Amino acid sequence: MLRGRPPQPMVVVRHIPSVRPTAAAAQGDDPARRCAYDVSDLESDMTTPRDLLIATLDAAPHPPVEQGDLSLALAGAELLDLLDAEALTLDGDSIVPRLQPALGDPQLDAAATALKRQAPYESVEDWLWRRGRGLYAAYFAGLEKDGLVTRQRHPRFAIRTARTELVDSPDRRRAAERWESDEPVLAALAAALGIHDEPAEDFADRVGDTVVTVVAAVNDAVMELEATRQRRNIEEAAFDNVWRAP
Repeated sequence: MLRGRPPQPMVVVRHIPSVRPTAAAAQGDDPARRCAYDVSDLESDMTTPRDLLIATLDAAPHPPVEQGDLSLALAGAELLDLLDAEALTLDGDSIVPRLQPALGDPQLDAAATALKRQAPYESVEDWLWRRGRGLYAAYFAGLEKDGLVTRQRHPRFAIRTARTELVDSPDRRRAAERWESDEPVLAALAAALGIHDEPAEDFADRVGDTVVTVVAAVNDAVMELEATRQRRNIEEAAFDNVWRAP
C-alpha cells in the first residue's frame, strides 16, 4: 500500500498565499452539533499527530515526505484531535474555540492555547500555515525526548550517526495498528501527504464533513507548497543558467 524511503532533512514551512480548501460545507443549523467529530468508532487518545509522524517514519515512503508537508498535516491532525476533545468546532471552515480542557499532551495543549479566541475566527487554511511552521521539528523533538527514536551507530565505529530510527514501543505499536487497519482519519491524512494508494477525496464517504474539511485543507496546502518548491527550483535553475552563460 505504501511506498517508502527514510525522510530527508527538514524543509522550513513558510507562509504562502493560498486558495481556500474545496471541502463540502457542513450541513445543519447548529455549528456545535454539525461540527462534532465524525468518526464515532475511533477510540482516540489524542494521539493523531504523533501517530501520523510515527507511522510516516515507519513507512519510509518513496519519494520521501517533505517535512514541510508533514508539518502542515500535523497541524491538521491537531485540529481533528481538538475537535474530538470538544475544544473547538468548525463553522464552515472557520475554527470556533470552545472551552480549553487539559488534554494531557504538551503539544495539543499548546495547540489549544494557540487558537484565536476572538472573531473574526481563523480559517482552517490559515491555521495550517501559522501553526504548521516548524511543527515537524517540535513533534520529532518530542519523540526524541520520550526515547521513541534513537541515533543509529556507525557500523564500524562506536559512534552515533545523524541517522535516527524508531525504537519498539507501545506508541509505535499503536500507530502501526491504526496504520495497518487503514483507520480512516489517519489514512485520509496519509492520502493528503501522497503516501496512501487512495486519493484524499476518496475518504469522503468514510469520514464526516468536519474531517473532510480539514483533510481537504491539508491536501490543498501540501499541493500549494509543492507548487512553490517547483517554481523556486525553476527560478534557481534559470539563474544558474544565466550565471554560467559565457
